[in-house]
Amino acid sequence: MLSPGARRCREKFLEYFPGGFIDPDYVGSERDYKWSAHQRWEAALGRDQFAQLLAAGKHQEIARRAISIESRTNLVFSFEKMALRDAVKSRAGAQSFAQGLFDFLHGAGDAEARFNRWREVVAKLPRRQTRVLTWPVLTVMGFIAQPRRHMYLKPTVTRRAAEAYGFDFVYRSRPAWETYQSLLAFASAVRRDTADLHPRDMIDIQSFIWVQGSDEYPD
Repeated sequence: MLSPGARRCREKFLEYFPGGFIDPDYVGSERDYKWSAHQRWEAALGRDQFAQLLAAGKHQEIARRAISIESRTNLVFSFEKMALRDAVKSRAGAQSFAQGLFDFLHGAGDAEARFNRWREVVAKLPRRQTRVLTWPVLTVMGFIAQPRRHMYLKPTVTRRAAEAYGFDFVYRSRPAWETYQSLLAFASAVRRDTADLHPRDMIDIQSFIWVQGSDEYPD
């Protein structure tokens, strides 16, 4: 049985998109551009191609492709996009980014270990003005590359959504595994509660959460 908060959030989503996750307006406004970004990633930085570029030392090309794909979405604020672009302009920054991202997506160890290594990589990237280690920057690449596994965290929206849902989201402004693990648990709860609407991946779950917490979708 759904909790009162989950029921209200579900009703709100269906008010905007009566057809659920296959509603044409939903697909056009929320899903298509995120799925297109994933498809571009697969074409430009799929695992085998990513590995080949890495082996060839093409770190700046990897960074260029990743940032180009992300830049065509509206997921990350402009100042965060700029901070990331600045962070990988140098050879050292691009190398750290490329190797760290491959390890996060395809490396050894469990999810916690890979997340913690990636967080440390992003924390140490060169910084000009704006800090690079933010939740959106840390989570956007995984979300685009592997939307069946990774979730994107937009802090204010997600916290509002969790409150409306009645989910005890463990949020810390400084990125740490405890918060990301809690985000994945929130995503699992939404997936369970919307199972009859057949969410395909984390894109659908993230979009559902966005509808609950974004000013674009007032109550």
